[in-house]
Amino acid sequence: MTGVTLDNVIKRYGGTQVIHGVDLKIDDGEFCVFVGPSGCGKSTLMRMVAGLEETTEGSIHIGKRDVTHMDPAERGVAMVFQTYALYPHMTVEENMGFGLKMNGHPKDEIKAKVAEASRILKLDQFLARKPAALSGGQRQRVAIGRAIVRGPEVFLFDEPLSNLDAELRVEMRVEIARLHKDLGATMIYVTHDQVEAMTMADKIVVLRLGRIEQVGAPLDLYRDPDNRFVAGFIGSPAMNFLDAVVTSDGKVEVAALKASYDLPVTLPAAGTKVTLGIRPEHIEVADGDTMQIELTEALGGVSYDYMHADTGERLIVEERGDHRSEPGSRVSLRFDPARALLFDAQTEARIR
Repeated sequence: MTGVTLDNVIKRYGGTQVIHGVDLKIDDGEFCVFVGPSGCGKSTLMRMVAGLEETTEGSIHIGKRDVTHMDPAERGVAMVFQTYALYPHMTVEENMGFGLKMNGHPKDEIKAKVAEASRILKLDQFLARKPAALSGGQRQRVAIGRAIVRGPEVFLFDEPLSNLDAELRVEMRVEIARLHKDLGATMIYVTHDQVEAMTMADKIVVLRLGRIEQVGAPLDLYRDPDNRFVAGFIGSPAMNFLDAVVTSDGKVEVAALKASYDLPVTLPAAGTKVTLGIRPEHIEVADGDTMQIELTEALGGVSYDYMHADTGERLIVEERGDHRSEPGSRVSLRFDPARALLFDAQTEARIR
């Protein structure tokens, strides 16, 4: 197996540029997830690696090979799509071995590779079935098996779980993570679901409007985001953001909370508008009269309070244990200022 390097990669459709000078290194054996909202360019970038989209400028290397202008079949990649793309008239075994058959591989070799892939994916008992007789999760495992038998240098997954229900999504996340561990292969995975990204990735690439916002390990992005976009996109429920201003005595005044805070950062000049970010799990409900609770979602060991301040700003607060706040009640909030993050209100860059 081998890694993937993108060097100043640009993609244009006519006069419209959709990928803007992406530089990225994915190490050998790494599980890298492209994540971002719809239209951010994550699938386009993956399709450029696969050779399904032409690269307008820049270069793409797989290992030491420059594959920028190679045909997809020559790149040593295998792609798994969200639509499965199985042949309905073929059995599972025939679907998994079809690509090898078309490339002229001997029958014995095809049979051996299909048997090994079906063992890894626990599909042995389904080899004689056709796709219509399989569940959504089983069909996706067949599509993954078809990729495995090709023995690619790089596996590409384009939102492979988006057609599955919630329970199957969790199950398949575990399956794919186990597969990565067993194969030790380089994998690139595209999703708009940041929970998938957090639970599966060695490295997350956060994209917005065709540009990389930040690259890092899941918990690094969660704990140390570079800007408001990354802070708000990584984490579920999302981080709370409140308008604030720097005061003349070197504090941050948050109107919604009717309080000022001494934050451990280098503050800009007094009067500068900033944004304070605080995650739901880092806030505690306290006695007071600054917030009104609109709704409480009780999920067993944890609940989420949805509330609004008199300024109109809304927050989510996580509560654990048996205590549950009552909808309609007035409360105040407290948190450790060291847990809060601060962002420039105009540029959205992190203030450190």
